[in-house]
Amino acid sequence: MSEHVIPEEHVVSPRLYLGIFAALMVLTAVTVWVAFYDLRWLNVFVAITIAVVKATLVILYFMHVRYSSRLTQVIVAAGVVWFVILLVFTFSDYLTRGWSG
Repeated sequence: MSEHVIPEEHVVSPRLYLGIFAALMVLTAVTVWVAFYDLRWLNVFVAITIAVVKATLVILYFMHVRYSSRLTQVIVAAGVVWFVILLVFTFSDYLTRGWSG
C-alpha cells in the first residue's frame, strides 16, 4: 500500500523566539528613545530603518520565511523590492515640492 509522507517542518526553539522577542523589544525602546530627539531630516530615515529591521525579524522568524522554500523567499523578496520602489517614488515626489524646504 502507499505510505503517507508527512513533510518535515522546521522546529524553532523557544530560546530563539525569546531572543527575537527581546530584540524586537530593544528596537521598540530605541524607536521611542530616538523619537524624543530632533534629528531634523534624519528622523524619517531612522524610523524607517528601525521599522525595516523589526519587520525583517518578524518575517524571517515568526512567519518562518527563513526556513521556507526558495519560491516563498523569492515572493517575499519581490514584496520588499516593490516596497522600496514605492518609497523611492514617494520620497522623490515629497522632496521635489517647493514647500518642503
